[in-house]
Amino acid sequence: MNKLFEVIKNANASNNNSFNGNHNNCVSLDDLRDDVVVDSPATEKQIIIENFPKEKNGYLVVSKVIEE
Repeated sequence: MNKLFEVIKNANASNNNSFNGNHNNCVSLDDLRDDVVVDSPATEKQIIIENFPKEKNGYLVVSKVIEE
């Protein structure tokens, strides 16, 4: 996750295809890293499952977070 956030923070916002004239918060898809699956240790997986006990269609359910 840290690598992804670094790429986003350092991305060049040079997209000329703006929507409603607002393209100040865009990131080019070319600037994002490839998705890489990293297998986590069993203890780490268990901690995640304990923190997100709800499940739907085989996926963990994360509560919606709203910040002001």
